Amino acid sequence: MFSIEHKTAKTMQKFSMLGHSDKVAIAVSGGKDSLALLYVLKKFFEEHNRTNLIAITIDEGIAGYREESLQIVRDFCSHIKVEYKISSYSQIFGTNMDDATENRPSDKMTSCSMCGTFRRRLMDIMAEEAGATVVATAHNLDDHLQTFLINLLSGDVERIGWMYPEPVQYGPNGIKKVKPFVEIYEHEIAFYALLRDIPFQSDQCPYMKESIRSDIREFLNNLESRHAGVKYNAFNTVTKISKALKESTMGSLTNSNECQICRRKSTQPICSVCGTLKVLINPQ
Repeated sequence: MFSIEHKTAKTMQKFSMLGHSDKVAIAVSGGKDSLALLYVLKKFFEEHNRTNLIAITIDEGIAGYREESLQIVRDFCSHIKVEYKISSYSQIFGTNMDDATENRPSDKMTSCSMCGTFRRRLMDIMAEEAGATVVATAHNLDDHLQTFLINLLSGDVERIGWMYPEPVQYGPNGIKKVKPFVEIYEHEIAFYALLRDIPFQSDQCPYMKESIRSDIREFLNNLESRHAGVKYNAFNTVTKISKALKESTMGSLTNSNECQICRRKSTQPICSVCGTLKVLINPQ
């Protein structure tokens, strides 16, 4: 069986994720997946005599939960000698997840959807400030399948096209987003983290039960336990579907206009970040 390092390298090569001159910002949350990705890419960069790597970590502002993971990130990055930066929702957006969840006009506006919207924007901002050309996230094969089903069930066909693992440049600086773990099972990463003595936060986000993702994760795990290999077969199918949709859906992203409020690229007159903040600040 291939090691995690070998499989990750093959995936990056297969989908042309990294160029030799790229500076990579790794989104590190303090969980097993992101810390394992940081460890693997640090080894990969050392083997190729490269140092242009930085860890970026987001403090969502979840009391009693995020503090532990932030300390884990600080300690681990210092231990393996990787530069890291931490920023927060409150610094950039003027609110945090606890306040946003309390101030939302309805439970239909889930904490996970708000958090995902803010996180994607803040990752871009932090990567731009660090001079990175690539943002690497630790989404694994299980995450990829869950996201596909979420998009499918919500009727978001356009986002299915965006899921194809080969990166596309976006934004004013042409940043790419890559997922080096996209062909690796979640349980493989957990085993790898334990094997390598990588410390990580095991507590789950207190808001995660609001998302349909937890139900889909349980469904897929139960299906895999009864029909071994079904996840990997599904991944191959999703890859073919997303590749077929990519050309038509990506046009709306690369040819998008500016948000009327923040002036960043958006497929709508007002981007999802500004739209969310507008609702939170003035829910009437």
